Amino acid sequence: MQDAVRELVRDGDTVSIEGFTHLISFAAGHEIIRQGRRDLTLARMTPDVVYDQMVGAGVAKKLIFSWVGNPGVGSLHAIRRRIEDEDPGPLEIEEYSHFGMVCRYVAGASNLPFFPIRSYFESDIPKVNLKIVPMRSPYEDGTEVYVVPPLRPDVAIVHAQRADANGDAQIWGLLGCQKEAAFAADRVIVVVEEVVDESVIRRDPNRTVIPSVIVDAVVEEPFGCHPSFAQGYYDRDNAFYVAWDDIARDPETLDAWLKEWVYDLGSHRDYVEKMGADRWGSLRPEPAPSGEVDYGRYA
Repeated sequence: MQDAVRELVRDGDTVSIEGFTHLISFAAGHEIIRQGRRDLTLARMTPDVVYDQMVGAGVAKKLIFSWVGNPGVGSLHAIRRRIEDEDPGPLEIEEYSHFGMVCRYVAGASNLPFFPIRSYFESDIPKVNLKIVPMRSPYEDGTEVYVVPPLRPDVAIVHAQRADANGDAQIWGLLGCQKEAAFAADRVIVVVEEVVDESVIRRDPNRTVIPSVIVDAVVEEPFGCHPSFAQGYYDRDNAFYVAWDDIARDPETLDAWLKEWVYDLGSHRDYVEKMGADRWGSLRPEPAPSGEVDYGRYA
């Protein structure tokens, strides 16, 4: 992770750490903090605790998003301080709907100049975001839609359950828009729970969401999503999300947490060790195997 961030994430970049509910790479966010990146534009459909930590650490100048909060708990206090009080400085924001963000990634991945979307009809979002523009259909009915610009991150960081060393990455469970973000980005870091042999990937090809041809770095980082989860590997640490509400309310307690759990640790492996085996054991899910199919072997 240290090498991937050092080589591929640069000051001033637009960085997208995607993953919907699960597969959110906190380990990558922590390494970006640890290496002191600055003036980043952070893009994400649902900025949650990982971006609150990054904004609290001072890495960001702008946030591109579609919903912001501590899921199931409440506000993200570091982000709110930057937006409402400009404390310790202003944070520029650019807001879309969930589908608007997906369409931006799709436009970026497809090399399109814009993407049409119906769902901003009678919405207030275009009033506060002038990049969402009304447009009439060039065909006979002249239907009015809105268009959004492409989103092409400098770096997309996606977490997956497994990949081979080439970067062919497989995901199961909620997919989110990792694929679209990766194809839209200039540079792609794939973080996985485990690196497996190529033969494992080839036995189950339909789970391959990110192909190696667009991947710049593969990082094996077990428990790299914590306190988020990786379907089938470990559950969501709900207690952490609840605790974060108190931690982030006060800049001093947030800074103390960052010092203890990010700056004073050399890597995510140190974080895993510090968290302790009992914590990880409590998050292990019961087995729930998926059914198997026979692809058939052709001569």
